Amino acid sequence: MTTDVWRIGGELEVGRLGFGAMHLPTEPGPGRKNALAVARRAVELGVTLIDTAHMYGGGANEALHPYPDDLLIATKVGMARSAAGEWDHDARPEALRDQVEQALRRLRRDHIGFLQLHRIDPSVPLADQLGALRELREEGKIGHIGLSEVTVGELDEARRTTEIAGVQNRYNLLDREHEPVLAACASAGIAFLPWRPVAWGDSGAHAEVASVAAELGATATQVSLAWLLGHSPVILPIPGTADLAHLEENTAAARLRLPAAHRARLDRLAAPA
Repeated sequence: MTTDVWRIGGELEVGRLGFGAMHLPTEPGPGRKNALAVARRAVELGVTLIDTAHMYGGGANEALHPYPDDLLIATKVGMARSAAGEWDHDARPEALRDQVEQALRRLRRDHIGFLQLHRIDPSVPLADQLGALRELREEGKIGHIGLSEVTVGELDEARRTTEIAGVQNRYNLLDREHEPVLAACASAGIAFLPWRPVAWGDSGAHAEVASVAAELGATATQVSLAWLLGHSPVILPIPGTADLAHLEENTAAARLRLPAAHRARLDRLAAPA
């Protein structure tokens, strides 16, 4: 797979088209066996960044070992099951530390290169949440710190406590609500990892996207991912799938270059927020 690279935190070099592991089944059985085959195939296709989280399967999604040493497994903490069994915020310093320790055991590593705060916990001061992660970094247990679903103001506030290497917000060709956050990341040299990068397939239902795809001999999904890669150099899409054919389709998007005229047509589809 050929694609541009980005250095997360100016240090961790990855291909800009990553893989989101959220959709991989975690229950034992054929589904899990296939999930691991998809993850292995992603690496074979050149993916060097896999994004997962404690929330995905209660940590079971992090159990991807073995993998190459140069593969960056980015995970997320800050969500936990409530007494009622529902997922909710929990970014108390002690909870974050416990989740990091659990992730290290599941990943079978003594260091997490890129750790993201899954959501800001409204019940805990942000400085306390990020202060705990900064302490873990100083202890050598994590490397670079990222955020997810934040505003420009929250990003600015976070950067007053610690360095931020990445932001993961919802963003795609047809949903550009977080364009201001992307612009802030680009200005600061912060990686922007859009989740739901292809609008869960909605792009294919849009006539203009379908038209561009047909003219280029590509799929709507590939056009959507190629648009993201060309929209800003800090964008690192992390499309996810549990299907091998869909994985092949996604990774092929790294080789698609949109002509200027086609890109202009796509740019007009959604006005920046």
